[in-house]
Amino acid sequence: MRNSRPIILFPLLCFLSSTISILCDPNTLVCNEKEKHALLRFKQALSDPGNRLSSWSVNQDCCRWEAVRCNNVTGRVVELHLGNPYDNDYEFYSNFQLGGEISPALLALEFLSYLNLSWNDFGGSPIPSFLGSMGSLRYLDLSSAGFRGLVPHLLGNLSTLRHLDLGDNDGLYVENLGWISHLAFLKYLGMNLVDLHREVHWLESVSMFPSLSELHLSECELDSNMTSSLGYANFTFLTFLYLSENNFNQEIPNWLFNLSSLVSLSLFNNQFKGQIPESLGQLKYLEYLDVSFNSFHGPIPTSIGNLSSLRYLVLCENPLINGTLPMSLGLLSNLEYLNVGGTSLTGTISEVHFTALSKLKDLLIYGTSLSFHVNSSWTPSFQLEYLEADSSKMGPKFPAWLLTQKSLFYLDFSRSGIVDTAPNWFWKFASYIQQIHLSDNQISGDLSQVVLNNTIIDLSSNCFSGRLPRLSPNVIVLNIANNSFSGQISPFMCQKMNGRSKLEVLDISINALSGELSDCWMHWPSLTHVSLGSNNLSGKIPNSMGSLVRLKALSLHNNSFYGDIPSSLENCKVLGLINLSDNKFSGIIPRWIFERTTLIIIHLRSNKFMGKIPPQVCQLSSLIVLDLADNSLSGSIPKCLNNISAMAAGPIRGIWYDALEAGYDYEYYMESLVLDIKGRKAKYEEILKYVRMIDLSSNNLSGSIPIEISSLFGLQFLNLSRNHLTGRIPEKIGVMASLESLDLSRNHLSSEIPQSMSNLTFLDDLDLSFNNFSGRIPSSTQLQSLDPLSFFGNPKLCGAPLTKNCTKDEETLGPTAVEENREFPEISWFYIGMGSGFIVGFWGVCGALFFKRAWRHAYFQFLYDMRDRTYVAIAIKLKWFHQKLGRY
Repeated sequence: MRNSRPIILFPLLCFLSSTISILCDPNTLVCNEKEKHALLRFKQALSDPGNRLSSWSVNQDCCRWEAVRCNNVTGRVVELHLGNPYDNDYEFYSNFQLGGEISPALLALEFLSYLNLSWNDFGGSPIPSFLGSMGSLRYLDLSSAGFRGLVPHLLGNLSTLRHLDLGDNDGLYVENLGWISHLAFLKYLGMNLVDLHREVHWLESVSMFPSLSELHLSECELDSNMTSSLGYANFTFLTFLYLSENNFNQEIPNWLFNLSSLVSLSLFNNQFKGQIPESLGQLKYLEYLDVSFNSFHGPIPTSIGNLSSLRYLVLCENPLINGTLPMSLGLLSNLEYLNVGGTSLTGTISEVHFTALSKLKDLLIYGTSLSFHVNSSWTPSFQLEYLEADSSKMGPKFPAWLLTQKSLFYLDFSRSGIVDTAPNWFWKFASYIQQIHLSDNQISGDLSQVVLNNTIIDLSSNCFSGRLPRLSPNVIVLNIANNSFSGQISPFMCQKMNGRSKLEVLDISINALSGELSDCWMHWPSLTHVSLGSNNLSGKIPNSMGSLVRLKALSLHNNSFYGDIPSSLENCKVLGLINLSDNKFSGIIPRWIFERTTLIIIHLRSNKFMGKIPPQVCQLSSLIVLDLADNSLSGSIPKCLNNISAMAAGPIRGIWYDALEAGYDYEYYMESLVLDIKGRKAKYEEILKYVRMIDLSSNNLSGSIPIEISSLFGLQFLNLSRNHLTGRIPEKIGVMASLESLDLSRNHLSSEIPQSMSNLTFLDDLDLSFNNFSGRIPSSTQLQSLDPLSFFGNPKLCGAPLTKNCTKDEETLGPTAVEENREFPEISWFYIGMGSGFIVGFWGVCGALFFKRAWRHAYFQFLYDMRDRTYVAIAIKLKWFHQKLGRY
């Protein structure tokens, strides 16, 4: 009997153990039926284009559904992970966004503690107020989900909430943030509310969160008045502080350096000014520091060497930061990312700067005047993955220490003063680097035997020579323009690869290549941009080029091609730019070109084209450049040109032209175009998308200038010279406010120059010579300041700037004005003299300020776009590095 109790207990313990194991096994869980049907109702109200919730079926246990987590014991739903899984991948991001309506069926999930709906798109709907009744929630992430409207104060009822993120929802606003103070256990707070800057007093109540460790207040329009309120808060345990993209126009407040527990600090993209203080060195636990895109000036503080935990340091785009790179940087033994690009740093970088930086992976010194001076036998202790040093001084010798960097995936030495031959080891070493940018140096070498394997290669504007290199199928962008490559192009075009080519951009322009284009274009199915201009190529365009169905830009200019444009090119349905200028093409321009509504640039000047300009050209609503000059075109100018809306509206802010720009990781490939404007040839690249131009000069066009052309308010350059045009200049030409250059010379135009032309205040290039104009030249500062040669060859014209005086004032006055002049001659001349005197005096002083405003607008718009582009590039880089660091 003594042994019976253990014998009885043993089976009982085994039963209990197996029971507990079964209950704790997630594969044996059975979800609550009520919660299952609630989730199905919740799904029914959503839109799910990517079928992310396809596993949510009535026939399956809801604990096994995608994104659903259940309690291991009770089987009750406790977590919903519905954030977009592709938040980092812009190619798939929008395809997997949930949308629609958030159903109150979620209220049936009594034990739900975790809800993540981030990176979706709920179409501007307000945050559901019923979320404030889900009392078990401890984690709520609604960031980047397309919510708008008033933030419900009922969220203050979530007394156990630890994590609240409402960031990146444009259009969210608050009326009162007093409810925030009810969240006593809050550890993470993320907001970027448009009206938050008005809620000065709520910031003072943040000190009521004794356990707050993360505060994210990016894009809240906070200003300098708010920083003093933050200074009163007791941030004893605060480790993460993000105040990026606000309106702080001040020096860094002193209280910030008292946050001794800070691990991560972001002041990115504000208007902070002054010097970065030495007291920064007090933040000894700091691992992440981003003060980029501000207005700091002066040197980098030497105390930065005290931040022994620092892993990520971003000082870029502070153009007034100057001085040298402090030697103390070499003490940051944990530093992985260093970005001082876009500053005014000078001096040399030596081995001392990298003494202890064995963990450094990313080095960005672009756009500085720093010079890299290290011993030729130097072996760095680090292994870089990303090196961006364009516009700094890495030369004149090719850096030998690069050979030690086995982990590089991005290398940019553009415009870095290298005058040397690329060493033999470089191309084999470089074959493992994803992106190589060596443009605008004087690097030489024969690449005939080289096989390029990189994803993106830019060797443009150097001294490379020999035959064209061979490519692996991995190459996506190849830009070797403006070098000295020679030989036949056929071996390159018809080369055999081990796999399908991924090449999208091919730019081999401005070289010395020769021969005809082989019929091998079917081997390059991914091409979107092809530029073969300014070589010695000849022959006809092969039919196989029509197999490039993804082609967006085709440039064959300045060669010796001849014959017709092949009909096979009609298969290129997304073609946006076609540049065949300065060749020997002949025949009639195919009608399909003028029907291809994707075209934004047609540049066919200096060929032997014949026929008429068909009215279908007016269907090209996106056309910004139409250059058919120097051909043998005949007939009249279409009267429907006013339908080209891109020229009628002028430059459109923020517009993206796929044919002109191709975006890739960290980089852009830009199309360029040499335009003949104002009698001068100039290369347009960054500002090409802002140009609006029509050039039909040097043809056999006849008839009158269509009055409809005066509706092209955005047109900047109009050249109709050297034709057989007759009739008058359209009376309303003065409303073409953007016009800067107008050439109507060497036609048969007659009658008076319209008075409205005096309204063309941006016009600085005018040629009306060799026509049959008569009467007085209209009075305006612009017209009278022009060269008299602009009006030469019109014997019946008079008035300034010509030396011929007008004998009859009535020649330029209308009937009413003539009668008034006869009745009150002295009053008439008084007002004429006073008016012209005012105009001359006013524009004589202020004209210089306004003379080129159109181009200034275009220039500032370009800076705006580059800034956005830089932000995007920086954001991509930061996000990539954040993933590597984990929590940041």
